[in-house]
Amino acid sequence: MDPVRNPYAPGAGQRPPELAGRGRELDVFDVVLERIARGRPERSLMLTGLRGVGKTVLLNTLRSQAINHLWGSGKIEARPDQSLRRPIGAALHMAVRELAPRHRAPDRIDAFLGVLKAFAQRTAPTGRGNAAPKLRDRWQPGIDVPAASGRADSGDIEIDLVELLTDAAAVAADVGTGIAIFIDEMQDLGPEDVSALCAACHELSQLGAPLIVVGAGLPHLPAVLSAAKSYSERLFRYQRIDRLDRIAADQALCAPAEREEVEYEQKALDLLYEKSGGYPYFVQAYGKATWDHAPRSPITAADVRVAAPEAEAELAVGFFGSRFERATPAEREYMRAMATLSLVEGEIDGGGRDDMDAAVPTAEIARALGRKPASLSPARDALIKKGLIYSGERGTVAFTVPHFGRYLRTQPA
Repeated sequence: MDPVRNPYAPGAGQRPPELAGRGRELDVFDVVLERIARGRPERSLMLTGLRGVGKTVLLNTLRSQAINHLWGSGKIEARPDQSLRRPIGAALHMAVRELAPRHRAPDRIDAFLGVLKAFAQRTAPTGRGNAAPKLRDRWQPGIDVPAASGRADSGDIEIDLVELLTDAAAVAADVGTGIAIFIDEMQDLGPEDVSALCAACHELSQLGAPLIVVGAGLPHLPAVLSAAKSYSERLFRYQRIDRLDRIAADQALCAPAEREEVEYEQKALDLLYEKSGGYPYFVQAYGKATWDHAPRSPITAADVRVAAPEAEAELAVGFFGSRFERATPAEREYMRAMATLSLVEGEIDGGGRDDMDAAVPTAEIARALGRKPASLSPARDALIKKGLIYSGERGTVAFTVPHFGRYLRTQPA
């Protein structure tokens, strides 16, 4: 098989050649865009799921849909060490620039840019003496108009964000369209920023304003939003992004291969689904390795067995190993105990078995390690902060990465 023609793309956020199994999410978003354009009430959208299930790919695809509907759009990636003010200011600047050529009143655009500039340059007092913000937190937006005064510049992120997004929505309404802000890794926003974003979305929803937020995050994102504002459970439309079913996984493999005039034997597809578990990133990784090792079409189960060690070695280094290396010895000990306790064998489509990692009570981890639960809190909290585990329910933790427990169970202590 010609490696140059290999169609598979196992990359972080890289769109696969065939976006299989996500038709429902795309159709739902089309309806959301159309309803908002017609003045109908709609909620902002939150995508949740483990790492490697394609949340970022789907987020980018939804943004393309918004652009195709002539919406203004901007995208940011949340970081735990960065305030929301700077990146969301940049995203809104991009969105309004897309709408500006269609606006009949340039003065109206300039007025909003003045508010945006004031919002971006305003920072809340930090510490004793109201110290100036760090250089990396200062944003010079390249806006020629002077900063406005008295709007979105109070220094309170909740007040300012509500005013800013309301004004941005008004600009979109002027041209008969909308604005969509896409936020990846949304669980990494700070508590004040999450609260401000919920308050702004609540205000926009009450006004029927044409601006929505589309967020993507780990499975505990709903809990993060609920902790900020109790009404967030009703404020957003939540969509769980999970692994592909058998039909979608086969489509992700076969459709791009058919475009290269290559076929798979049924037993090869059975084995590929068993190996990948239907997780989109793994489907691409095993598909790429199998293509490179297969001598000819059709691709056989023997080809998959020969290629699997290479795919697993690449995943062990780039997908699992890089995350494991970020953990301290105490954190690794905690995760190894989780891996031992979390093993659940389950049937998967195609007749194989898959090692699933279930949520584990923190009390059980402490018992397994012979420690008091309180003494393990620092390790647990650090792992949550690093995005390696999450707490979906009180008193339990689970891995954010599929098959991570299986990987840990193969590693020497």
